[in-house]
Amino acid sequence: QVQLVESGGGLVQPGGSLKLSCAASGFTGSLDAMNWYRQAPGKEREWIAGISDFGGVTGHADSVKGRFTISRDSAKTTMYLDMNSLKSEDTAVYYCNAFWSRTDLNYWGQGTQVTVSS
Repeated sequence: QVQLVESGGGLVQPGGSLKLSCAASGFTGSLDAMNWYRQAPGKEREWIAGISDFGGVTGHADSVKGRFTISRDSAKTTMYLDMNSLKSEDTAVYYCNAFWSRTDLNYWGQGTQVTVSS
């Protein structure tokens, strides 16, 4: 069974940086596209960044473009989100998502809290 485990969240001051990781296990071969989502209190979950199966194609939401960067390790088992110039509005629970064509299912991690506050 595919498992996704996020880490790296925490409390950071405005303007600071954090790097989130998403470790994937329980699959053979390679997962397909992977994504980061976030959900702030009282708001819908929103997509913020995605990366293709071999990392050649990435996309970022306008709200984070130029500040956040998604990447994936060469073994395709870990995905990252480098977050710079953090703002208070970036405060949310950040979720890792992956699609595996072998099962035709989407998988989610449990989320990691990011709080941007002085």
